[in-house]
Amino acid sequence: MAEQEFDEPHRLVSAGVVVGVDGSPGSEIAVRWAAALAASRGRGLQLIHGLDLARTVAVAGPYAVVTPDAIAALRAKGQTTLRSARDLVLARYPDLPVTGYLVNDSAAGALTELSERAYAVVLGATGNTGTLGHLGSTLLAVTSHATGNVIVVRSDPEADDTVHDSGPVVVGVDCGPVSEPAIAAAFAEASERGADLVAVHVWSDWRAGMFAGADLTPSLDDIEAVEESVLAERLAGWQEKFPDVKVIRRVYVTSPAAQLQQWSQRAQLVVIGNRGRGGFLGLLLGSTAHSLVQHAHSPVMVVHAQQ
Repeated sequence: MAEQEFDEPHRLVSAGVVVGVDGSPGSEIAVRWAAALAASRGRGLQLIHGLDLARTVAVAGPYAVVTPDAIAALRAKGQTTLRSARDLVLARYPDLPVTGYLVNDSAAGALTELSERAYAVVLGATGNTGTLGHLGSTLLAVTSHATGNVIVVRSDPEADDTVHDSGPVVVGVDCGPVSEPAIAAAFAEASERGADLVAVHVWSDWRAGMFAGADLTPSLDDIEAVEESVLAERLAGWQEKFPDVKVIRRVYVTSPAAQLQQWSQRAQLVVIGNRGRGGFLGLLLGSTAHSLVQHAHSPVMVVHAQQ
């Protein structure tokens, strides 16, 4: 199968792993994970800390004056945060090329812009705080608006907040074109990691309760057989391209977010396409990806198709 055009800018030798840094526990976990990814893929690592000066001025109020000393203090704190992250990386990977950037913009704006030429953008989140913790609204803003691959590194609250480093790669597959980049990324990740690939296809986003007492024609068994054939066809070309990857196909009737979240309990990575359409963050990201980046038990890769 021909190489997908959507990810060509992100596969250049110069494309590095970019990670958001804010000094929080979730950020530290993301920095460690991003450094391991960069080292294993022969990529440089870029640490990004956004000062978000415009927001600082807005929060201070229309009549308050943000003095040069206050801005200097913010910069000094940001530089300290970047140095700490850099030291953390080099203590484990002394030969890894690491650069740190302090930007006046918000972290979300900087990371979104850098995503156009990054190998991957990495963000941290822990527990179930979702967008209210750690990198704050940056998490949803970047996963909604970035290009290429954005990875939200989620630790497992049921496993002492450790990050899964074993288990299969799991990919959500639907019948639309948005899934194709996600399938490509999932096969590549499974091959790189020497992991099995679990392809999860949910043919309806109806609630299970909607079937109660219903007389469905054709039967659910007939529909499931058709959907299994559709899934096999979607994956066939990629299995030829990645013969080293063992593929496990799973078809479910309802609740894609719930099914993928359950699989995230044993996965080392969940891969999902960005299905967003509208102008609001939730709609841009899509309800399934929106749920996973906030509540999964493993890292989640959101793959953005070329516009």
